[in-house]
Amino acid sequence: MQDSHFVPRERYYDREFFELEKKHLWTKTWQMAARLEEIPLPGDYVEYEVVGNSILIIRQQDGGVRAMHNACRHRATELAKGCGRLPAGQIVCPFHGWRWNLDGSPANIFGADSFAPAAKDPRDLALVEVKVEVWAGMVWINMDPNACTLSEHLAPVQEMLDGVGVGNMRVKWWKQVVLNANWKMVQEAFFEGYHTMQTHPQLMMGGGEEAGEALNHGTVYRIFNGGHARFHTAPGETLAFLGEPGSETDAESFIEIARLSASGMDAMTLDRDVQIFEGLRNRVDTTSSGSFAEAAIAALYEYAEGAGIPMAPMSEKMNLWGGDIFLYPNYLMLPQYGNCLVYRARPHNDDPESTLFDVWSLTTYPEGQEPERAELDGVFDKDDVENWGLIPRQDFSNIERQQRGLHSHSYKASRLSSVYEKSIANMHHELDRYIARGIDSSKER
Repeated sequence: MQDSHFVPRERYYDREFFELEKKHLWTKTWQMAARLEEIPLPGDYVEYEVVGNSILIIRQQDGGVRAMHNACRHRATELAKGCGRLPAGQIVCPFHGWRWNLDGSPANIFGADSFAPAAKDPRDLALVEVKVEVWAGMVWINMDPNACTLSEHLAPVQEMLDGVGVGNMRVKWWKQVVLNANWKMVQEAFFEGYHTMQTHPQLMMGGGEEAGEALNHGTVYRIFNGGHARFHTAPGETLAFLGEPGSETDAESFIEIARLSASGMDAMTLDRDVQIFEGLRNRVDTTSSGSFAEAAIAALYEYAEGAGIPMAPMSEKMNLWGGDIFLYPNYLMLPQYGNCLVYRARPHNDDPESTLFDVWSLTTYPEGQEPERAELDGVFDKDDVENWGLIPRQDFSNIERQQRGLHSHSYKASRLSSVYEKSIANMHHELDRYIARGIDSSKER
């Protein structure tokens, strides 16, 4: 990156650059590898794969979590695949039957007498661990033994997300899609609201470009050290095309936007929320009591209290509702009410132009009624109308078109808005810093 306003097209498909990412980013950074609900019981495991590295994440007997490279110390066989329960509380190699305890310590070498002492040195037989930390119901891993702590890596966005209660949220559904585009291209589609007017016209309530301009001017974008970023509606901002607070269209516009969000995504706003809002339609006089939104949120909290749903206390952090928080390098959370839409992008099949994209819908359940286990619903085609709502299908439709357009002989670089798209440049600059540090470290060795 020579200029924050331009991203060279080769960064999205060049094999040499992709190899630099594999070596200096993915093996050196913190990444969200699993949710705790995937491994609720001792002996449960889940496999996390990225750029040819397979990591086993295992729930321990004491309830803790450990993560280790998924390779037998004998002849490199992968020890487990996918997810499941380790039999008899041990990790067993399917090739020759070598065994390890849940913490990765060696338990038994079959035919140990046939190996030279140096080949069965117990100090070298333990499975190789990777750094692991748990935050907000998520398991994060880092393959770099010298990495900073997760809190250091996520500052300051971790505190922001704690303020909206993401730690209380659990999986409602989880799906994947494979997109024919670079992992950065995929997630950049969600870094800004600038695309809403054209990509999601139904959310403009018939307002067209004028409504789009109002939305753009009412949105605040911030970037942070470490590549992180956020955008959200400016405090106190009202969008005229949705109806002025206290106007006759105030309630109708608020409810319609909620309905479109629930039907189009089933994540940030749920049908339950829409029902609560609709119940207020004829009971709130906004001309005398303020905006319908204020009454709707109060009703939402009243319902949550009665249902035993542990909502985060109201604070200035709720400005994040309806916004986007990017956690470098590949994780996005979009909280609203007691819910959250979550995205994760990573390279797929060692192809710089293919991405495995995870999408979660999280919500806050009544205490004691949380689902026991989170499971992947499946990998679905981007055009599957049965499994993807209108909003993600609209987003997916642009991403592969972008990737193909990069190969046009006429195209040299993406040109970025210094206001709406500065988080894209911020991410690329941070990526360059990772690569530069890795190259410098290699030279020193």
